Amino acid sequence: MQIRLGEKIRSLRKERDISQETLAAALGVSFQAVSKWENQASMPDVAMIPAIASFFGVSTDELFDFNRYETEEKVMAICRRAWAVRDERPEEAEAILREGLKQYPGDDIILNNLLCVIPVPERAGEAIAICQALTEGTKYDDVRLDAWRIMAQAYESLGEYALMKSALSHIPEIYFTRLELEAEMLRGDERLEPAHKQKRLSADWTVDMLLLLADYYEEKGEAEKALSQLRCAKAVIEAFREDFNVEYFTGTVYEKRQEDLKSTRARIETLTRSE
Repeated sequence: MQIRLGEKIRSLRKERDISQETLAAALGVSFQAVSKWENQASMPDVAMIPAIASFFGVSTDELFDFNRYETEEKVMAICRRAWAVRDERPEEAEAILREGLKQYPGDDIILNNLLCVIPVPERAGEAIAICQALTEGTKYDDVRLDAWRIMAQAYESLGEYALMKSALSHIPEIYFTRLELEAEMLRGDERLEPAHKQKRLSADWTVDMLLLLADYYEEKGEAEKALSQLRCAKAVIEAFREDFNVEYFTGTVYEKRQEDLKSTRARIETLTRSE
């Protein structure tokens, strides 16, 4: 794989009559680094692969001469293995994805999944570097938008408020999701998975926003408004007590948000006593 990548970079560079210095400047590396890639002495960092592909106007698959459809299926199999352990054992999920990157260096989907298991702020710099590469080089719109989201969260964890706002500005404001539309428009069994996924996401988002608003109103000293949001959050979580788990998630909303439910009940009790 290393030999093919170095040869491919050299071939693309010469086809476009680009010097090593020009390529190096565009990628923010030394021309010696480019020379080492082309001479098979080293490999580009995995986070740089999407940027190299973007510079030459090719996909990462083409950069490695992969069969796109076979590659996508094998990549998804790797990601599914990581999903199965991601919530409970993120270190194991990262190891699976890192091993996948050895087979498919710079793959957008694997890198996107890797971002989900890199802890921030502990490794925020690493996450931001991968996000920057994906925003510049991925061919997938959803991966690019997810990278902007994770970049914003990483900057927030570092207290970089202006950079966080800049990252957020790249994300469009929309009022529907593909999952929502698939659940409404597809028929039969095809609508089952998107409906379950959207149900879970909608419930999580609703609880998150209710707790956020409760925090805001409590900070402003508006206890009654804070209480109304906390009671709604409690009701949403408890409404999923009878829900059942599906393969797309490791637990139901009720099971996964027990800590939120416990703290919400305590906050309601505290605010009620203070009235």
